[in-house]
Amino acid sequence: MNLPGCDDLPPGTLTVEEALERIRTEVDKVQGEERVAIRDALDRVLAEDITAPMDVPPHRNSAMDGYALRADDLPESGEASLTVIGKSFAGTPFEGRVDPGQCVRIMTGAVVPDDTDTVVMQEQVRPDHDRIILSPGHQRGQNIRNPGEDMKRGEPILLQGRLLNAADIGLIASLGIAEVSVVRRPRVVFFSTGDELRGIGEILEQGDIYDSNRYTLHALLSRMNVEMIDQGVIPDDHNAIRAAFKNAAEVGDMVITSGGVSVGEADFVKQTLDEMGEIGFWKIAMKPGKPLAFGQLGKAWFFGLPGNPVSVMATFMLFVRPALQIMQGTRVAAPLSLRATLASDIRKTPGRKDYQRGILNKTTDGSLTVTTTGLQGSHVLSSMSKANCFIVLPRESGGVPRGETIEVIPFMGMI
Repeated sequence: MNLPGCDDLPPGTLTVEEALERIRTEVDKVQGEERVAIRDALDRVLAEDITAPMDVPPHRNSAMDGYALRADDLPESGEASLTVIGKSFAGTPFEGRVDPGQCVRIMTGAVVPDDTDTVVMQEQVRPDHDRIILSPGHQRGQNIRNPGEDMKRGEPILLQGRLLNAADIGLIASLGIAEVSVVRRPRVVFFSTGDELRGIGEILEQGDIYDSNRYTLHALLSRMNVEMIDQGVIPDDHNAIRAAFKNAAEVGDMVITSGGVSVGEADFVKQTLDEMGEIGFWKIAMKPGKPLAFGQLGKAWFFGLPGNPVSVMATFMLFVRPALQIMQGTRVAAPLSLRATLASDIRKTPGRKDYQRGILNKTTDGSLTVTTTGLQGSHVLSSMSKANCFIVLPRESGGVPRGETIEVIPFMGMI
């Protein structure tokens, strides 16, 4: 039973946490791998462990421009004079013998000669023709990078399920590996539903609007590195939606629709999913985005997102994104959550977890403050464009006064 003054929640409505747990429990990894060049592996998910086939670095090398010498020649007091007998450059090592009282000019990354064990940086010596003058204060083994200091041969470096970033690509290249096995991209079919929707370039008649949701979904899916199939706009017609569902289920690992999941006379998405697939849930105690259908359509996972554009973005970021991470075989990380001081009053009715659009700022003293973007209607797409975070208000919360500390979820990396 709902308390007086709370949002009315129909029976069977899940909390955000319950819905996420259902998704984590039911969705599984797509089957199939492919071999790709490492230049094409950015943002792909490793399907194999990568083990170092060699030591990195493979040889002793200098961490500084300076002089390679024997530690026994370092002065404990006073000064020492050493003869410079050659040079060692990166790619062109010194191959002679270094006797006591001798040293080799060496550059950063160059091989340290076998008879030496210490490098003194060039700023800490005094050149004197073919000799250098050393003062005390140096230590045996300084400024030398040893073999395997970064990675040792046989050591696991990157594990299966890792989402590869730019540093990982360089790491793999440093091991001399040209190709890696990655999980194949999930195929995601998406389309909008609605008789009122028109494509860009079409003339709007009375009651028409341009379809923004497919463009938003295309952009959000592009962040996820999936294979996208855009089926366009489907009219509010039962047979047309059935045909679209059939085509999508034949080719997709996931099907995403926007619109048609409410209980209006022309909302056929949930009805068609009930006929052709299986509904897991379709109501969540959140705002925006209460009507969200999740289930299966053939072998494809199905998300029926609401029609309002802010609801599309919120439900994608909070539910579809983690589902795709599971399908790709990578770790599902909860969104980064911060605490910030509210800079303006917020209105809210208890009953649903609220994700208001906010603008997060850092003050001169380093503290975080947040204010709303203004109108919070789920149709106000400009609120998402202005925002850089969600202001998260718990289900039981009512309005929150200025000065309170609240939870925020930054958008970075998600939109």
